[in-house]
Amino acid sequence: MSDATSGTSDAAAGAPGGVAGQDALPAVTGVLPSQALGQAIESEWISSGDYRIRQEAIQPASVDLRLGDFAWALRCSFLPDVGSTVEEKIEDLAFQKIDLRDGAVLERDRPYLVPLLEELALPDDVRAKANPKSSTGRLDVFTRVLTDRHHRFDEVRPGYRGKLYLEIVPRSFAIRVRQGLSLNQLRLARGDVRLGDEEIRALQDEFPLLYLDSHALRESELALAEGLFLSVDLSGPSDRIVGYRAKKNSLPIDLSRVRAYRWSDYWEPVFPEAGGRIVLEPEIFYLLLSAEGVCIPPQIAAEMMAYDPTAGELRTHYAGFFDPGFGYDPAGDRHGSRAALEVRARDVSFMVEHRQPVCKLALERTSAPAERLYGEQLGSNYQGQVTMLSKHFEEQSAGGAPTSDG
Repeated sequence: MSDATSGTSDAAAGAPGGVAGQDALPAVTGVLPSQALGQAIESEWISSGDYRIRQEAIQPASVDLRLGDFAWALRCSFLPDVGSTVEEKIEDLAFQKIDLRDGAVLERDRPYLVPLLEELALPDDVRAKANPKSSTGRLDVFTRVLTDRHHRFDEVRPGYRGKLYLEIVPRSFAIRVRQGLSLNQLRLARGDVRLGDEEIRALQDEFPLLYLDSHALRESELALAEGLFLSVDLSGPSDRIVGYRAKKNSLPIDLSRVRAYRWSDYWEPVFPEAGGRIVLEPEIFYLLLSAEGVCIPPQIAAEMMAYDPTAGELRTHYAGFFDPGFGYDPAGDRHGSRAALEVRARDVSFMVEHRQPVCKLALERTSAPAERLYGEQLGSNYQGQVTMLSKHFEEQSAGGAPTSDG
């Protein structure tokens, strides 16, 4: 893709950074890892004006983006076209401006648009992609990044210079947010970074990506189709909690609070039927866990993709980033971390069975092994997870059932 249709206008808008800093990083194909992202910030490919980008915002292969000081409440979602900016489009769509500096509640099923603190000044050969943070998806909060003069969500064209805007739609719960809170992440990349199925097979032999019951899956056991499929865990007795379904009409959740809420005020436990299966009710949000443990080595980044709709009326959504180091243990004592699966059936009730594939991981090479890895060093919330609830709820026991209020 080219920025030729909008480069002049973007530059005129006062985008940050400049050409002078764009040669600071070697032009190596791959997703930019943590150390390269730090250099990209120093070169002002990513900047935030008077708001310094803190070191803790740099993840192993992504950068946390932060909410600005206000939100527009919209009557509907939209996309700009190649001839318009985001703010030109919202003139007829925004009906309220909400101050986020002291926090504000965003209501369910209402689209909001928030200018982000970070802006971009990308080199011509560097593109970006955004995804919700894991905690955002686990709360059924739908987020998408918009950029000026571009008709695709979450994808930022090479050479883009300008502002970033985040559309936020709380689905199951009202949420309280404030300026500076991070709901999504940005990944930078050069060139063709996606691994093909043969490369994934070879990688599984050298650095096992998937484990089942502490054993690395054999190549013949992998389910591949332009990515690596994960299946759902619905095993165990009828009194084992295998998932949670969201309750409607709960009180708002303050996204800045951790371990602050009783799970039972917001979720109903899901138990398996005989034969290891559950029936998903239409348009209800469910949290499940993968049967496989996922291990992402330092030289690889991954992204969960929306499930193929031809496989059933089922959507595993809130495609999210899996950073280098997720489930990884160089000592070999950990056999991956299970992935949280955010699932909604469409239109009709839909049955899901144990070990049924429900999502797919796309694997991407990084331009160099990440020096910062997902895990304890970064205070990562979901390394070695055995539950699928977000960090906002009380601690969970090893069996997936809550430690209290059970």
